[in-house]
Amino acid sequence: MVDIQTPLTSTSPLVTEPAPRAPRQYRDRFLTFSPPAIGEEEIAAVVDTLRSGWITTGPKTREFERQFAASLQAEDALAVNSCTGALHIALAALGIGPGDEVITTTMTFCSTAHVIEHVGATSVLVDIEPDIMTMDPAAVAAAITPRTKAIIPVHYAGHPVDMNPIMALAEEHGIYVIEDAAHALPASYEDQPIGTIGHLTAFSFYATKNLTTAEGGMLTGSAELVERARIFSLHGMSRDAWKRYGVGGSWFYEVVEAGFKYNMTDIQAALGLVQLEKLTAMQNRRRLIMERYNQAFGARPEFQIPVERPNVDHALHLYVLRLNLDKFSVDRNRFVEEMFARNIGVSVHFIPVHLHPYYRDKYGWQPEDFPVAYREYQRMVSIPLHPQLTDTDVTDVIDAVLDVADIFGLEGKSA
Repeated sequence: MVDIQTPLTSTSPLVTEPAPRAPRQYRDRFLTFSPPAIGEEEIAAVVDTLRSGWITTGPKTREFERQFAASLQAEDALAVNSCTGALHIALAALGIGPGDEVITTTMTFCSTAHVIEHVGATSVLVDIEPDIMTMDPAAVAAAITPRTKAIIPVHYAGHPVDMNPIMALAEEHGIYVIEDAAHALPASYEDQPIGTIGHLTAFSFYATKNLTTAEGGMLTGSAELVERARIFSLHGMSRDAWKRYGVGGSWFYEVVEAGFKYNMTDIQAALGLVQLEKLTAMQNRRRLIMERYNQAFGARPEFQIPVERPNVDHALHLYVLRLNLDKFSVDRNRFVEEMFARNIGVSVHFIPVHLHPYYRDKYGWQPEDFPVAYREYQRMVSIPLHPQLTDTDVTDVIDAVLDVADIFGLEGKSA
């Protein structure tokens, strides 16, 4: 297990021009794209929970909610089984349903749009800003109609959406804002933590996220809205399970909504409490890796490195390298194949929502309907960025990327 607090070695200086390199020696073992950063502390916390006699939603879940809210200075927090669940109950708690429209971005994972469909509302997609690849506020303004009831901004890759114009539009039109912050822990916009800007904010603790509970999520917002969402999160009952079965609890409950089964367990919360303590150290490691990537790729004409605007703190969830395809003799898909051939796991985030058959067929969208998202999708590749990467791992990733560029880049050797 790699110590997540170990810095990159000072013997690998950051440079703006690549030095001549010896012939490549590829890794003999595959480098996983984004494994969970789980240590002995997390294992011990889970074992302690298993021995406690309380493994479902209980005191550790409540403590995780309390500490998480405090870490963001949010008014309240609700731990759930996933970010998808958090988004779904947010819409339900706000009374959004058939006849309503919800605006979100096409550059997101499908679950952001799915929850809109789940409550019977209409998905309205908008295009992205080309630098940070988050929803374009001007496109949002153009998409608002009298039926618009909510906006779901997605903080893509960990970079916050430009929230001031989004919140101004919401106030002007009486619209709710539900932030999809699956990538955005910890991030901030204009010195305000993500999780405290919109009316409600949904976080993900999936295995690949900056903080993981294996599966899980959190919803933050005002105490009033979170309490309403809490009812929806567990069958619509007026009392949740741990109050019914704990000391001083009552057997009596009433079902006041047609709710869902989205509660988090104490096993998951035990993981989350330890991960929350480690979050700063893990983020510091991510920052060092990102800086090294930027220095390695920033001077190469074949690449566009991620942008970080000066008014934000980036959560550094993904390192999305964009290929300047006019400088390559191959496309993005071949680039991905070449990285796998060098034993480096990479991915693509994301296939835009409007390209998926369900949404394409239901709404009649064409690829060029959202031209910026479609263009950027065709040239993006996510390379490994996680706190367990060793200095050698980082070097291997850099060498593999530059090797592919040297072989297939038009300014170097031709394929």
